[in-house]
Amino acid sequence: MVSLKDMQRIVVAIDPAVTSGESADETGIIVAGLGVDGFGYVLDDLTCRLSPEGWARRAVEAYHHYGADRIVAEVNNGGDLVESVLRTVDAKVSYKKVHASRGKRVRAEPIAALYEQRKVFHTKMFPELEDQMCNFVPDRVEGSPDRVDALVWALTELMLGTQREVYLY
Repeated sequence: MVSLKDMQRIVVAIDPAVTSGESADETGIIVAGLGVDGFGYVLDDLTCRLSPEGWARRAVEAYHHYGADRIVAEVNNGGDLVESVLRTVDAKVSYKKVHASRGKRVRAEPIAALYEQRKVFHTKMFPELEDQMCNFVPDRVEGSPDRVDALVWALTELMLGTQREVYLY
C-alpha cells in the first residue's frame, strides 16, 4: 500500500468544462503522484459536473488535502478564466496552464505506454475513469473524455515533463 509520504510530487489536473448542468460535459479532475520509486500513482478521481466556482473549489480542496505541488489545467476552452476562477478560491495555489496543441492520440500514447510498461498504478478502483480509458478511441470521440484528458495531463506533468528520458526507456 502506497502512502502520500511515498510521493515525490503530487498534482491535481483539470480538464475544465465550460458549462454546467445535467447535459454538460464533466470537468475532469484527477489527483496523481510520482512515487519515490519512480512510478506514477492515480490517487483520486474528483470529476464533477459543477459550475466553474464549484469545480475550482473541488480542485483547490484536493490540492490542499493531498499536499499537491501544483494544479495543472488545460486552457484551450477556458483561457485565462481557468486561472482566474482558481485564484478566486485560493490566490496562492501553484498553477500551470497547458494547451492541447496536438491531438488526443498523440498526447495519450506516451501515457498508454507507461501503463503498458506497468509504471502507473491506481491506488483504488476508479470505475468511471477505467471505463472511459477502456472505451477511449481518439479518432472517434463521442462526448468529451474528461477523466482521461485530466489523467493524461497529470501523468504528463509528473512523468514526461523535463524527465521524459528517465521514465521512457
